[in-house]
Amino acid sequence: MVGLERTVLPLLGEREFGLESQTAILSFIATFGLVKAGTNWFAGAMADRIGRRRVLLLGWLAGVPVPFLVIAAPTWGWIVAANVLLGVNQGLAWSTTVIMKIDLVGPERRGFAMGLNEFAGYLAVGLTAFATGVVAQRFGLRPEPFYLGIGFAAVGLALSALLVRDTMGHVRLETSQRGCETGAAPGAGEAFARVSWRDPSLMACAQSGLVNNLNDGVAWGLFPLLFAAAGLDLARIGILTAAYPTAWGVLQLVTGPASDRWGRKPLIVGGMLVQGAALGAIALGHGFGIWLAATVLLGGGTAMVYPTLLAAIGDRAAPSWRGSAVGVYRFWRDMGYVAGALGAGWLADRAGIPAAIAGAGALTAASGLLAGLRLEETAPLGAASLRTHTARQAGP
Repeated sequence: MVGLERTVLPLLGEREFGLESQTAILSFIATFGLVKAGTNWFAGAMADRIGRRRVLLLGWLAGVPVPFLVIAAPTWGWIVAANVLLGVNQGLAWSTTVIMKIDLVGPERRGFAMGLNEFAGYLAVGLTAFATGVVAQRFGLRPEPFYLGIGFAAVGLALSALLVRDTMGHVRLETSQRGCETGAAPGAGEAFARVSWRDPSLMACAQSGLVNNLNDGVAWGLFPLLFAAAGLDLARIGILTAAYPTAWGVLQLVTGPASDRWGRKPLIVGGMLVQGAALGAIALGHGFGIWLAATVLLGGGTAMVYPTLLAAIGDRAAPSWRGSAVGVYRFWRDMGYVAGALGAGWLADRAGIPAAIAGAGALTAASGLLAGLRLEETAPLGAASLRTHTARQAGP
């Protein structure tokens, strides 16, 4: 569903709706990020209270109208409205799949589970970005590329309704097996405070996630415009916009399990630094070959970070409030789309698109250095250390 917009929507704003301001074009990403961030927070708390599957179904119901709105849109405001619903869809559905996989695998394989989940999602984003570029090159920017979305929404809703089972039983089982949660789960306010600033490691994860999605918002909104301004056709733009999430998706099958074996911190810090270098190369480089190599490198750096941050949150939060912790983390992470869209749009309008991309790269590298200072290793290294950590997080 997100991949539908990666190649086409920024160009649609420029060519069909006549938007000249980069900030105005990127408004759809800011709207998406703001709604998705708030919905993530809601989804995590609700998943702990009413069960995971119900939240998942609500998410897919919200996604059904999205492609129809984009196809029919007479004004840019309709596109922004469609992205409100897309943010609800992603916040509810994707948050829930993350929480459910953490429930299913137990503590020793969280990195593997997150790598698998994010592999599936971002490989689909990359393939769809490529497909929409090919379709748009042949048929135009609308409506044909968005026919894919009608099928995606129907299949997502059907699979969730017919095949998915709730995982709350796994949460109760893990809690009983670990046998060390003596206190009640923290309330929504306390969970928000722990993830946002009270726990240094959770805070380090939250700020890294925010900056990671800040640069993803920059890639989503500005890469197609940068490549089009250089004279690339829609098919080549589709390849470049697909290379980044495809590399991101595929490599998570390696980086997720690697974080189970080698620890979370090296991959998080290293991945942020790699992303910063890749964004610098995209800003300073020119030509299809250089941009292809740099977008693949950007995807590799993101693959190091993305599943590992989720696994680190799962390590740090006890099962009774895991959904809430994941929801708060994803709130901050997806606020990065808002910061990236508004900040990059503002900077691009004043200093140009390459300057905005370079600025995102510098900020990403700085975020990696901060994570290196604040993040404590969270990967479970044995049953005894895991029990001790969970008892500390459960509270008195």
